[in-house]
Amino acid sequence: MSKLFAFSVDDDFCHGGSIYPNPKESSLFLSLGPHVDVYFPPRKRSRISAPFVFTDEGYEQKQISIEVLPDECLFEIFRRLPGGQERSACAGVSKRWLTLLSNISRDELSSETIQSSKPKNEIVEKKTEDQDIESDGYHSRSLEGKKATDVRLAAIAVGTAGRGGLGKLEIRGNNSIRGVTSRGLRAIARGCPSLKVLSLWSISSVGDEGLSEIANGCHQLEKLDLCQCPAITDQALVSVAKNCPKLTDLTIESCSNIGNAGLQAIGQGCPNLKSISIKDCPLVGDQGVASLLSSATFSLTKVKLQRLNVTDVSLAVIGHYGKAVTDLVLTGLPNVSERGFWVVGNGHGLQKLKSFTITSCRGVTDLGLEAVGKGCPNLKQFCLRKCAFLSDNGLISFVKSAGSLECLQLEECHRITQFGFFGSLLNCGALLKALSIVSCLGIKDLNMGLPMVSPCNSLRSLSIRNCPGFGDGSLAALGKLCPQLQSLDLSGLQGITDAGFLLVLKSCEAGLVKVNLSGCVNLTDKAVSTIAEMHGWTLEMLSLGGCRKISDASLMMIADNCFLLCDLDVSNCAVTDFGIASLARANHFNLQVLSLSGCSVISDKSLPALQKLGQTLFGLNLQHCNAISSSTIDVLVEQLWRFPWNLLQVFCLHNNGGHSLYTWPYFPENTAYRVLFLGFFSPFIIYGFVLLGAGTWCFSLVSGQAFRPISSLFT
Repeated sequence: MSKLFAFSVDDDFCHGGSIYPNPKESSLFLSLGPHVDVYFPPRKRSRISAPFVFTDEGYEQKQISIEVLPDECLFEIFRRLPGGQERSACAGVSKRWLTLLSNISRDELSSETIQSSKPKNEIVEKKTEDQDIESDGYHSRSLEGKKATDVRLAAIAVGTAGRGGLGKLEIRGNNSIRGVTSRGLRAIARGCPSLKVLSLWSISSVGDEGLSEIANGCHQLEKLDLCQCPAITDQALVSVAKNCPKLTDLTIESCSNIGNAGLQAIGQGCPNLKSISIKDCPLVGDQGVASLLSSATFSLTKVKLQRLNVTDVSLAVIGHYGKAVTDLVLTGLPNVSERGFWVVGNGHGLQKLKSFTITSCRGVTDLGLEAVGKGCPNLKQFCLRKCAFLSDNGLISFVKSAGSLECLQLEECHRITQFGFFGSLLNCGALLKALSIVSCLGIKDLNMGLPMVSPCNSLRSLSIRNCPGFGDGSLAALGKLCPQLQSLDLSGLQGITDAGFLLVLKSCEAGLVKVNLSGCVNLTDKAVSTIAEMHGWTLEMLSLGGCRKISDASLMMIADNCFLLCDLDVSNCAVTDFGIASLARANHFNLQVLSLSGCSVISDKSLPALQKLGQTLFGLNLQHCNAISSSTIDVLVEQLWRFPWNLLQVFCLHNNGGHSLYTWPYFPENTAYRVLFLGFFSPFIIYGFVLLGAGTWCFSLVSGQAFRPISSLFT
């Protein structure tokens, strides 16, 4: 018989008759509507619910017959309940009943119960507290912080059992008083044998016993994500390896007690493993990585190793046994030397590698990088960050060797100079489409003559950001090499002026689609006017944030020439009400996102223009427009709400009065939209996304609490 005492029963649950004197009040305790499963009553309740009988000896409490039954008898009753709805109803009676029901596995149900059980639209917990999302065709739950308790997991297990069981479970954080333990995971393992995805983040109270319960009961497990779970050791991973042969994705981060033995077991017991990510695990070394890679030679496609104590041995194994690897990420490997990267290329095993990212690895040198280029013939995307020993010669040699390269990204590689940058353009293959150089301080603006060579006609996207030495001289040479550019990002280049930028504009034959000039403080209206005249017929996105020399003249040229423009950012520019009016008067103008943040001169006079622009706008940013009064903001919001914006994603309003965050009332429930935060006041929304500073936070449906950061909107 099943183990029955999985949870401790405390005095917070009644063991007697109804807790409601009036039977009509029972609806407050249990509701089985289309979106409600089990409702747990408030914890403040009467501890004496049975009627009293007065005798000569004093008070005598009359026991309700069902409560005198031992757990074994209740177990036999519960296992014969005909369906999930009945089990959910019983689970709402008391914690004792919930505990018993959650510990009944499917193979312990009576045969009649299994035959009569059919998936229905039964939902266990209140939808206002937990997320019930259809994810890849199965039910998903996400518990965070104080909501992550064993009782909640037991309710999930009971309620979802009648609908095929839970498919995805995420637990983030822990309840400081009643955190998730092995008991809660045992309930999930027994009630949800079809579980495919499990994520445990920042949970110190779950150890090997809990994860082993999942492994023993959930043989369909495909994805396992463990982050900051110090109580989980190799023993749990061994259990997963023995019982979950369908495991395809494994992520382990900051788990201080997981080491080589666990990875060895995973490699031997999970033949379908496709993705492995290991980060900040001090006990993981060469032995574990080598065993895992060598065992999963023909299945493993994605490998990510970050901040581990591995050496050249691990990279040698990757270079030899990574025959199916297509994506490789190596970050913060201080013990890997030049020899390790040389062996990666000369191991001849990474023939299918398409994407390679290296960050903060001191072993990256000219010799090793050239070997990588030669040994990975199908490499298409290569990203190199914070590699201080790579020079121009190594970069040029790599570009020459990597004939299939389509995207090259360099960030904080300070030994790269303008010779390496232009040498890459001159020697790249015919497939290079995107080149990005970010914060490379070695690039200096030198007037240098380029040999008569054919231009890089394949390059479509060029990004040179925050390289203070890049100026007009480099731009003049750049224009000759990249005639087919469609996307140009020069943000943060304070040294460029109109003279150098115009040379690039005149060389772009294909027509620019996206242009980002944020922070180019020396550009004036002349540069913007040239963009509008020469590329207005293709331009869709233009960012001029922080260009304080840009004025209304630029907005007038944009309004007259850029008919396809849908995203315009003139934050912190010298534009006024007149410029906004020019945009509003434009014919065939279809602007969708407009950012005026920090334009302190714009006042209430722009209200009519903003109302007209609002007919097509999806996003409006008026943060720090201090000349716009709160009353104008209120009028603008009231009138803009009248437009039928079914696709509205963003609306940002700023006022100095501290008004609440405006939300749009015409959306159906559960429709995701995005809202920008009002100044620095506390946000209050019902559902959607709120942009806070540099990052966006996703908010829950009812609680309004942030639970996940996503990328910034205006990037």
